[in-house]
Amino acid sequence: MAETPRNAADKLLMVGVNHRTAPARLRDQLFVKPEDQSTVLAEIRAESISEALVVSTCDRVEVLAVADDPAAAEGGLLGVLAGRAGLSAAVLDGQCFRAQGREALAHLFAIAASLESQVIGEPQVLGQLKESHRAAAAEGMIARHLEAVLQAAYAAAKRVRNETAIAQRPVSIAAVAAQLARRVHGDLSRSSALLLGLGEMGELLAGELCSAGVGHLVVAHSSQQRAEAAAHRLGCNYRPWEELAEALAEADTVVAACGTGRYIVTVALAVAALKKRRRRPIFFIDSAVPCDVEPTVGTLDGAFVYDLADLEGIVLEGRAGREATSDAARRILDEELSAFLRDQAERDAVPAVVALRHRFEVARESVLAESDLDAAEATRRLINRLLHGPSEALRRAAIDDAAGRDALERAVESLFGDTGRDEAEDKDDEEDEA
Repeated sequence: MAETPRNAADKLLMVGVNHRTAPARLRDQLFVKPEDQSTVLAEIRAESISEALVVSTCDRVEVLAVADDPAAAEGGLLGVLAGRAGLSAAVLDGQCFRAQGREALAHLFAIAASLESQVIGEPQVLGQLKESHRAAAAEGMIARHLEAVLQAAYAAAKRVRNETAIAQRPVSIAAVAAQLARRVHGDLSRSSALLLGLGEMGELLAGELCSAGVGHLVVAHSSQQRAEAAAHRLGCNYRPWEELAEALAEADTVVAACGTGRYIVTVALAVAALKKRRRRPIFFIDSAVPCDVEPTVGTLDGAFVYDLADLEGIVLEGRAGREATSDAARRILDEELSAFLRDQAERDAVPAVVALRHRFEVARESVLAESDLDAAEATRRLINRLLHGPSEALRRAAIDDAAGRDALERAVESLFGDTGRDEAEDKDDEEDEA
């Protein structure tokens, strides 16, 4: 029988898909809209899981849960996700991410700090995690264990953003993209932008373009429900995916953010769009990983193509600086993870310490209740009563179980230290006082 986990970290598990394990098509199939959160959480509750939340973004659809038996709960969560996509659990299993205990906690911390995003440092994911937290809390799916790990993840993310430059990277990239759009088109208030797909960086870029004055923004996505949801969120219009060719021809700036593994903007599409625009240029910002814009599009007259590496090259100097920032962020996460686990371990010890103190107090009161005892006799009886149980356990282990005896002896030494050394230190202290 598996040992029952004792604390929040031990009980934690994550199951789902992300940009490292599954293609965008599957992530789109599994995507959970905000209005569907309650339905999915109810299905999770039906699996006898009382604490859970669903993190559903462009990069991932993952369930964070707490269970007394994480291994058993994992299968139930996988079934919920597979059912949502109309797949068998066996099909989804091969593309699924799963983690338990410390590994799940580390993954959560990295998500909150945006170190698990396709674009490291993007700011949206922390807000999305908090939205998932609120949605789960509204359904009564957040209790003390999950609340503890989420608050620890938020604290770790805050340290990363305050103590490193990691959050500056995507914001700076978006600002550079807006500057380049101005160079290509001049007054942005007279220009329009098209967002293809819904990657986090894509939405950040589109938002920055709007802040810079772009007059009209349109969203297009292969999933109409996701396009509608994004249009509502961004306060803009959407175009059916079937009208992609027309939407390209009408856009001055195109932000590509699909990352499906195939080229969305092909040379043929770009040539047709530029022809309709009669020499008016198109500025393509390819934020997808892998790229959405066919590389040779950049050779066409009137097409200006920048991917994330191009934009980042303008913002930052050299690879070493980027790696140093990420390394510093991960060191902070390791520190926060260790601190949380240490705090959990200390909390685990509290009931045992309370019980031990109670037992000692009972023995003390019993001795005090016996009349006519001088100090020497009272302390002798107290020591005998306190040591009776441990002494008997050591004797039994010495006879029946050598390994158990060694373990008990190590426990005694760990709890009480080297008594010989303690006596020597006490004697030195007495001599110093004299």
